[in-house]
Amino acid sequence: MVVDTEIAGIAVGDAYPVRIMGVINLSSESFYKGSVTEPEQVISTAERMVVEGADMLDVGARSTWPLADKITKEEERRRLIPALESLLDTIDVPISVDIQSADLVRESLEMGAHIINDVSGLTADPAMVEVAREYNCPVVVMASDNMPGDPLGMDAVMRSLEGIIRKSEDAGISPDKIIIDPAIGKWLPEKAPMYDLQTIDQLERLKVFGKPVLVAISRKSFIGEVLNKPATKRLMGSIAATAIAVYKGAHIVRTHDVKDTVDAVKVAEAIRGHNIRAEDSGYTVEVLEITSADDAQGYFAGIGTTRTGGRVMKDKTVYRVLKIRNVTTTEALIIKQEALSRGCDAALPRNAISHETDSVDLILMGTELQLKRLAAKLECQARDLPKIAGLVMTALQRFRDTTYRYG
Repeated sequence: MVVDTEIAGIAVGDAYPVRIMGVINLSSESFYKGSVTEPEQVISTAERMVVEGADMLDVGARSTWPLADKITKEEERRRLIPALESLLDTIDVPISVDIQSADLVRESLEMGAHIINDVSGLTADPAMVEVAREYNCPVVVMASDNMPGDPLGMDAVMRSLEGIIRKSEDAGISPDKIIIDPAIGKWLPEKAPMYDLQTIDQLERLKVFGKPVLVAISRKSFIGEVLNKPATKRLMGSIAATAIAVYKGAHIVRTHDVKDTVDAVKVAEAIRGHNIRAEDSGYTVEVLEITSADDAQGYFAGIGTTRTGGRVMKDKTVYRVLKIRNVTTTEALIIKQEALSRGCDAALPRNAISHETDSVDLILMGTELQLKRLAAKLECQARDLPKIAGLVMTALQRFRDTTYRYG
């Protein structure tokens, strides 16, 4: 679904440049000490980020790093309010506040802040939903269930965001004010790097929600674990991951390193190109990138199909092409025949048809539903066809096996 909205006066979406959100970090407890801005440096840091290309700024005074020392709300307010006041008087870009408590958000919005960034997904403070609805301001909601960032893997991220979006809209928050964040980072001890790697690799799945996607990748721990480097030496790893996230569909990038990130984002955008659409006389054809059958149900629901109908049709939306090696010519011909009878197909070399060779490679193609039905049929056949059927099913399952692909 096409994303086309406005966030605090800035056009955001598929047809616009990726927006850069610079981080003004007032928390000395943060995992990356190089990101901490001292009170006397707030304005100079903000001005530098804007010159370097920041479209908006995100101000936070409490570290969301799980291992950070805890501070009181009074200390958070003591750090935040003076900095926010200075920024709002001086800087001419939208200001986001990274806060999880409704009363401090309300105070910030009254002062003139433009955007709420709640890493708890509006769950830490029940009153946050009311504040967001009352001020009708853009709100960033991060995938969270029982605590910030706790979904493990992209399937869990999708379920979490679906629930948060539904609850937010049911509570009266305008659908075009919601920005989603897939919770990249080690938010809890059991969140291994493979979960963040999967999330970035499958970021295009978030398109089903039709919301702007914000990614916060900058110097996160998964980069450190891949590179075996501390936060101070993770810039190039951050740039690489950010470029991939933009290529996969991110609309907003939250970063400590604005200047370098801007260059990487521009190149990634150019390579990504435009979404494929065709329009004429009021008709529109749009290509949907569905890589997980479960996501298809969201697209179906968007046009009003029934939940039952969505379940029946979802496995028809994902097309797979598999290469099978070293199959006997007899087995290859059986696979071809059974594939055709189920609506899919198999490409065979010419010498398989004439039995001029003992074994061949073949290319099998079809929807997941067709291939699953084909495998079920082959399981009942002779020769090594049951073994081949098992391998086909294993290959299909491994598309969703986080440990296999990213562990």
